Amino acid sequence: MAGKADTSRSRLETVEPLGKRVLIRKDEDKKKTKGGIELPDSIEIPTITGRVVAVSAQVENDSDFPIRQYDRILFNPKHAIPVDFEADNQLFVVPIEDVVAVFRKSR
Repeated sequence: MAGKADTSRSRLETVEPLGKRVLIRKDEDKKKTKGGIELPDSIEIPTITGRVVAVSAQVENDSDFPIRQYDRILFNPKHAIPVDFEADNQLFVVPIEDVVAVFRKSR
């Protein structure tokens, strides 16, 4: 089968959380304070906010968890599992119990 191309390598790889978990792209740590003071490279203000990239089927089908893809959330990073998927993205699999707030715009 020398003439047949290997299509398995060209497929896009995705990460799908399982159980009661969501995949989050963590917001970048801040390098400047709200007052405009630039921080040295050795100091960052840690952020625990991010955007939901993917939601497990179990969370999506549970009305107790109003979390959807692209929601901006506040989460407890204690049980977050880093995903070494893309070098320029900070992706984490986070248990739904560690999502403590969802940012919503008032209507």
